[in-house]
Amino acid sequence: MSRLSRANLKARDSVFNSGREVYLDDYKAICPPNLIECVTAMEDCCEEAREAELLLRNGTYDYPRMSKVLRNERVFLIVNDGLVKSYKADLIDEVEPAINDLIERAERGLKQLQRKEAQLQNKAEALKSLPAKPATGTMAQHKLDQRRLHTLTKQRARLQDEYAALEAEVQALETKAIR
Repeated sequence: MSRLSRANLKARDSVFNSGREVYLDDYKAICPPNLIECVTAMEDCCEEAREAELLLRNGTYDYPRMSKVLRNERVFLIVNDGLVKSYKADLIDEVEPAINDLIERAERGLKQLQRKEAQLQNKAEALKSLPAKPATGTMAQHKLDQRRLHTLTKQRARLQDEYAALEAEVQALETKAIR
């Protein structure tokens, strides 16, 4: 604990123990031991501050050049060939199983897709060879369509017969009108 923190100071009281009073014009004056202690402590602090300043200056005087060097994007590191080969081998050992696994999965997927493609082609050929069926609907719908088709063909035949009879009648009237 320092003397200042434990001192109970009153207004204008000195921190230091006072001996005899010393004036500036008294050249033979003797400093009290507390004052000498303070001066040496202050000198030590100044010396430490100066050393810290020198250390900081020595560490940062080259800053502009270093910042320019570190700003470059390319940094070259020269290593021997053996180190490169060992890192390459380690990388191959690490990555090769994963790559082989991915290749096997891709081949299995390709085989599945090829089988699916063959099945779809066979299905398409089978559908081409079958007679045309209604694309949608049930069997009842198909029967209804067949019945409607049958009635329409009967109606068409009847209308054609009526047309032929009317045409014959028109020709007969024309020939009668011409005579």
